[in-house]
Amino acid sequence: MTLLKLVKTAVAALEEIKARDIEVLDVTKITTLFDRMIIASGDSTRQTKAIANNVAEKVKAGGGTVYGVEGEQAGEWILVDLGDVLVHVMQSAVRAHYNLEELWAEARKINKAAVAARSKAGVTPSTARRRKAPAEPAQKSTAAPAPDAEKNKIPKPRLRKA
Repeated sequence: MTLLKLVKTAVAALEEIKARDIEVLDVTKITTLFDRMIIASGDSTRQTKAIANNVAEKVKAGGGTVYGVEGEQAGEWILVDLGDVLVHVMQSAVRAHYNLEELWAEARKINKAAVAARSKAGVTPSTARRRKAPAEPAQKSTAAPAPDAEKNKIPKPRLRKA
C-alpha cells in the first residue's frame, strides 16, 4: 500500500466513525521513524476505541499492515502504528493536555482535501518527488568535528516486524 493510499484510507476510516479535528502532519523532515502523523479526537472511550478499530480494519482490508495498537484498554489515547503512518486517536481533554500539534509544530500540515485531490490526479509521493528539480550538492565542511560528536549521533530507526 502506498503512503498516499495509506493516509487516504486512514482519514476515510476516521471520518466514517465521526472523528473530529483530524490533522495530517508531514514529519519527513523531522524524523526518520515515520512519514505521516494523523491526529484525531473522539468524544468518549467507546468512540475512540471504535475509531481506532475502524482504522485498523480498513487498512487491513485495503492490503496494508497494522504493526500495533496501543492504549485500547484505557481508550483515552489510542495509537495505531501503520508503519509509515502513525494514527493518534485521543479524547478531547487528553489531546488538549498533551498538545501533539505543538510538540510537532515544525511539521507541515497536510489538508485532507489535498490528499483526496492528489490521489484523484494520480500524484503519488514517488511521482511528486520525481517532478522536483534536483538538489544542489552540499559543500563539504572544513571544520573539525566537535569532541562530543560521537555521543550526538542520530540513532538508527527501529526495525519493524513484517
